[in-house]
Amino acid sequence: MVPRGYGHGGLRPMHGFPEIYGAGMLLLDQQARIVRVNREAEILLRMSAADLLDQDAHDLLHRDAHGHTMPRTSCSIRQAFLSGRAAQGPLGWYERGDGTLLPVCWLITPCRTAETRAGAVILFHECVPDETTDQDPAATEDRPLSELERLALLAETTTNLTSTLDVHEALRRLTRLVVPRLADWAVIDLINESDEVWRAHVVHYEDGTLVDREDLQGPMPPIPQESVMPLSWALRGAASTLAGPENYQGPPDAGIAVAQRQMFEATGMHSAAIAPIRGVREVLGALTLGRAERRAPFLDLSLLEDIARRTGLALENARLYQQQRRITETMQRHLLPQLPRVPGLEMAARYLAAPEASEVGGDWYDAFRLRDGAMAVAIGDVLGHDADAAAAMAQVRNVLRALAWSYQEPPSAIVARLDEAVLHVTGASLATLLFARIDAGDGGGCRLTVSNAGHPPPLLVTHDGQVRFLDSAVDPLIGAELASARQDITVELPPLSTLVLYTDGLVESRVGSLDEGLHRLGQHAAALARRPLDTFCDLLLRRVRPDDNDDDVALLAVRRPAATEAWHLDDEAAGARL
Repeated sequence: MVPRGYGHGGLRPMHGFPEIYGAGMLLLDQQARIVRVNREAEILLRMSAADLLDQDAHDLLHRDAHGHTMPRTSCSIRQAFLSGRAAQGPLGWYERGDGTLLPVCWLITPCRTAETRAGAVILFHECVPDETTDQDPAATEDRPLSELERLALLAETTTNLTSTLDVHEALRRLTRLVVPRLADWAVIDLINESDEVWRAHVVHYEDGTLVDREDLQGPMPPIPQESVMPLSWALRGAASTLAGPENYQGPPDAGIAVAQRQMFEATGMHSAAIAPIRGVREVLGALTLGRAERRAPFLDLSLLEDIARRTGLALENARLYQQQRRITETMQRHLLPQLPRVPGLEMAARYLAAPEASEVGGDWYDAFRLRDGAMAVAIGDVLGHDADAAAAMAQVRNVLRALAWSYQEPPSAIVARLDEAVLHVTGASLATLLFARIDAGDGGGCRLTVSNAGHPPPLLVTHDGQVRFLDSAVDPLIGAELASARQDITVELPPLSTLVLYTDGLVESRVGSLDEGLHRLGQHAAALARRPLDTFCDLLLRRVRPDDNDDDVALLAVRRPAATEAWHLDDEAAGARL
């Protein structure tokens, strides 16, 4: 009998392992990343296989009795894994997908499979703690941390905070490190770029889990220079201090003092330690650790200051990254053109930057009139995800415009000239490009001629919902230095049809195939064929873009008029509009 195991793409049996009902099973590779799980592990951990696979087992699961991330040097499971020996433990703690703790008894043993040259199997099952362990971790004796425990906590703080460039994720990790290990409450106040104070996080340990008190979060009153209250001192960069409800019982000296008094009343904290969060150049906020009546006051201000100092450096790095990213994204958006207005011809474009954790890329689109009155449309993607890619994108776009205006040639000839120019006069390396011209034919017709240099194929959607990918001719990428004659394809655009040009971020996914992405695009485009063009673009992005997308997306849609509408301009008018 083989156990039930799940992996990417569905059921994956774990051949060679006995079925053990009620016991979770994790197969680790040589880097201690989870490569297979069984169904019992999913049930016990309240996570799907997709959430477990390819994750570091220690970082994802291992916790101490307080729910904190366990230092690697203190983890007996990891030590056994590194030594390549079998080991077992009477009690450990795993974090479930819902944030609760699972007490486990575990066994780890080395193994080798066809997939893993060296690895291990962990078997675990739920273990009922005895009376010495079955208690609220926050209610245990508040003994001072040993020097080794202090160093381990500070090292773990540094590792967790510097491994992300997302401010909110860094603060979430911070609260998990200090609550309930050091306090029952963690309150983080931040000063934004406009010198406004915002209560960003208020977290409380309750019934074995962390509760995010959103009702206590939000904007705070300003910091008056004359205020002598503890939080005001910290937000002005003064030394850390102890505080309690008694500090705020008298007449308040500012609105922020009123907010602090309300916070003490709402949380029931009897004592708190407050430290400034400093960056290299300025104060970024304040960290407050509070304890409830059942615990002794937190007195280790030097430890709090060390944690706040590391928090400040991590937050400043994250803010600098976000600032640079916003500048680059703004530059990229300003480099993208305003679409021309053409009587009877509708156009709409969208640009979506990559997710917050990623950098901007070289995706772009363009539309402009040619000297002979035709309409030119283009979309492309320059290799790279940084400011250099955005700058190279602008160079490619401008060179293409100049060549298309100067030479009255088919799109394939213009793309061939661009390919040669990219190698000598731009900073771009490789780029995909789709360049097309739309001509108004005699009798109200509309003709599209396209040259494709390694780009995803354009999609043609008729008014009655029929779809067709124009993929009969795809030539090498721009800058690939491959000698080949470039081709054109020509099709007639039916009345009220929509031409959709897009970059690969719309259809590519880490878990699905490109064919699946293209099928999804065609399916939704057909369903939206009769929607107004702006609505068509918005809904198409929302429905088609993969959830795991980590790339920019550019989208350009062109809808031709009904047969009775004319949109062709004479040469003089076209030149005036350029």
